[in-house]
Order: sequence, then structure tokens, then C-alpha cells
Amino acid sequence: MHLTAYVRVPEEEASFGIKIWVPRRSKTKQTYPSMLDNTVAGGMATGETPLECVIRECDEEASLPEEVVREGVKAHGTVTYCYIREARAGGETGLVQPECQYIYDLELPRDVVCKPNDSEVEEFYLRTVEEIQEALKRGEFMPNCSLVMLDFFVRWGVLTKENEKDYEEIVRRLHRDLEFPGPHKKE
Repeated sequence: MHLTAYVRVPEEEASFGIKIWVPRRSKTKQTYPSMLDNTVAGGMATGETPLECVIRECDEEASLPEEVVREGVKAHGTVTYCYIREARAGGETGLVQPECQYIYDLELPRDVVCKPNDSEVEEFYLRTVEEIQEALKRGEFMPNCSLVMLDFFVRWGVLTKENEKDYEEIVRRLHRDLEFPGPHKKE
């Protein structure tokens, strides 16, 4: 599960009228230390629904109150992809790993601030679209979080056919048909 939290701001303050909450992972994290992440992300516990996971992780990682999350969270399907495990991911490397991430957005009031609530996050930044694009270009985001951010940019009209020659391929790769059982399969 991955969630992108944002606040609306005047257009003259930030393009697209939004700023996005971006955390920097703890330098002591076992996987992808010190990299940028999606606002909130985490694995679902056995028997937990995606919504329950969102609520739990929002509290654990960003100090977001349950009522704020329940009132504003919006589900946006899944991002499905495969990647080759690298050393920063922990565990065995070189394996092809399919992934399916439930995607959520959360518009926050300007007075609600994301703050670390556990040891997973060093700090949060409120960033413009352009600042995030530059960080993506520099490879500062975890690989899977880069994909989730691209999906957010597609949905918000930041990334379009008009400004990206590989738009169709990017969208296709964000929503791969995985030949494995899971939540991405429509029965």
C-alpha cells in the first residue's frame, strides 16, 4: 500500500496548485536507507484490508489522525510491475519480483503536518511538483516509490502525451498484466 498526501496551494505558489509530502527514510533502515519515499507506505498484515493498512501506516509513519485519513483518503486502484531485486532491497538479489501496490491519495488541510512517529522516517518535506521531478531524475526516490509518483503525475495531468514521448509505454509499465494470483487479477 502506498499513499501520496498533498495540500492545495495557490497556483502562484506551486504549479498544479499542490505540494506533496515526501519523507526521507531513516539512515538506519535495512532497505533503501536515506532514500525518498511516498508519504506513507507499508505492507498489509494478514487479514488486514487495504484501508485498515492505510489508517495504521498513516498513524505509524506520519502521525496523521485516523479521522483525517478516513475522511479524505481516496483509492486509485493498483500499480503492478516487476523488478529485479538489488542489494538495497535486502535479501537475495537478481530475482525477478512481481509487485502489486494499492494506491491512495490524501488531500490534507494546510494546518495538518506530516511528522515522523516511528524510526522509519528521518523527516518530511513539503515539495513542489518540480522539486519532486528533479529528485526523481537524480534517483533519490526508492524505485517502487518512483513508479507510484509517476502514477500520481499521470492522474494529475503532470505527465501527459504532450510532454512525454514515452507516455504510453510508461502507463503500460505502471499497470502490467502479472501472470500471478493477487489483487490485480479481475476474476
